[in-house]
Amino acid sequence: MGNMKWMANPYAGERPSDLIELFSWEEAKRARKFHESLPAYAETPLYSLGGLARSFGIGGLYVKDESERFGLHAFKGLGASYALGRLHGGSGETVTFATATDGNHGKGLAWAARELGQRAVVFLPAGSAKERVDAIREQGADARVTELNYDDTVRLAEEEAACNGWVLVQATAWTGYEKVPRLIMQGYLTLIDEAFGQLEEASAPPVTHLFLQAGVGSFAAAMAAYVAARLGKDAPKIIVMEPDKADCFYRSALKGDGAAAEVGGDLDTMMAGLACGVPSPDAWAILKPLVSHFASCSDEVSTNGMRILSRPSAGDPRVVSGESGAAVAVGLLGGLTSVDREMLGLDASSVVLAVNTEGDTDPGNFRRITGGMGARPQIERFARRVE
Repeated sequence: MGNMKWMANPYAGERPSDLIELFSWEEAKRARKFHESLPAYAETPLYSLGGLARSFGIGGLYVKDESERFGLHAFKGLGASYALGRLHGGSGETVTFATATDGNHGKGLAWAARELGQRAVVFLPAGSAKERVDAIREQGADARVTELNYDDTVRLAEEEAACNGWVLVQATAWTGYEKVPRLIMQGYLTLIDEAFGQLEEASAPPVTHLFLQAGVGSFAAAMAAYVAARLGKDAPKIIVMEPDKADCFYRSALKGDGAAAEVGGDLDTMMAGLACGVPSPDAWAILKPLVSHFASCSDEVSTNGMRILSRPSAGDPRVVSGESGAAVAVGLLGGLTSVDREMLGLDASSVVLAVNTEGDTDPGNFRRITGGMGARPQIERFARRVE
């Protein structure tokens, strides 16, 4: 089932960052109103996996499935489109937007730029799957594969944007570059606002645990800030998950001095969407007091989760999850020991929410792992939602 390490957050319960006010319920409604104005908008499904929950010994497992968002097989179009919409503002001027990506963000940016009649240049790190590169080019962007790892590719994109007069649209923040990443994070709020609305409509029991993937941490931080701002003391426990080859948040908590830690090297993990070694300062500031536990896991954990979701328990829907999607949470849940469960406070009354941030964005790898085809026809995949 793979290797996993857990770290109780030593900073849990500290005073929350003032940044969470940027990701309130009101901001979520603003982002959602923008997305609802797009012709391609449709609410993505929330699935109840009752059979799998019973096998894990918990009371409920819900998966917000972003695998068909805007037809991009990932959630990133939410952040990119919202940021471009806010930055461009319908001025009529043609702008070139640039970014570095491990795949999904770049595809989302390319799509958003095309939808808004703009240009996009996308830089990818060494070793990027051909399918991911082709998917970006299919959206009309100029995709350039570098010989660098992800974090160095971000630096290259920043340099190229400055030299060419392009607008950099990056999900991670650094000193002096905060506005755009925060807009991207606010764009992500649409999915979590949809999810909690769907849970309420289904009269589902309160979520007790929210499992969130972290690369640079922007997605996880936006989700955590939303639930903290909306639910206060009733917010679920936040579990942040990372690949062990790029576990900068896990190492930041382990470090114990309050500062963020960085992971260097090739960041050689199958979980390409999470292969980031430098945490966003905004994300660390938000997550630091809100997270209950950090998890660092091997690729085998995600592999196991992909297989479990693609071959569902009786009565459960099939969920097509990519390497960085809900497979990470499901793989972790499937490998918990009794000690782990007690540490996390998981029992028969627990209700877990996970987000399937991507579908089979690398179809070849998905087939190799699951031994089957990718996404089922739309009518079948949307057949069982929470009702």
